[in-house]
Amino acid sequence: MAKLYSLCMPNTYFENEYLLTLRGMSSLKVHMVCLGNICRSPMAAAVLHNKSKKLTKPSITVSSSGTGNWHVGQGANPNSKLVWEKAGYKYEHTAQQFNPVNFEKQDLILAMDLTNRANILNLATTAEQKNKVFMLRSFDPKLSGIDATKPEGAKLQVPDPYGEGINSFENVLDMVEQACDGLINYFSAN
Repeated sequence: MAKLYSLCMPNTYFENEYLLTLRGMSSLKVHMVCLGNICRSPMAAAVLHNKSKKLTKPSITVSSSGTGNWHVGQGANPNSKLVWEKAGYKYEHTAQQFNPVNFEKQDLILAMDLTNRANILNLATTAEQKNKVFMLRSFDPKLSGIDATKPEGAKLQVPDPYGEGINSFENVLDMVEQACDGLINYFSAN
């Protein structure tokens, strides 16, 4: 039986066997997940989509969804879209709900918070599916040594800015950018 590396992360994501196997791939499918798929995960998808365009290897395809179904078919939260566009990112988004088929379609599934991580893992039926699930902020080099299963795992969360002011969305953008930069550096390193 395969080890569940995403459930008990090594000291850093650099030591994770599953992630090491992805490093040699010429293309990578990354799926961002939050609760409603209108604030955090589309912002993370917008950032990674734009930042990864410069890469030749791996080419990164980004998608997103939410574990809840409240906003399916809607566009991004206006404040979320405003913040990512103000930062120079172009991205079109329509909300969708996470579907277990994503385990087969995606190489990496990145949760925005611990509750959504748990919801995703509850839908996984194999160790291979669970191995694909990580916290987005685990790729922030300053946070890469944090184990999501320990109390300090709360530091890996991207807070939900829904219903809050523009500053909350800007703070989310900062967190997402740092994590996406770390992800790109990790997968594009020789």
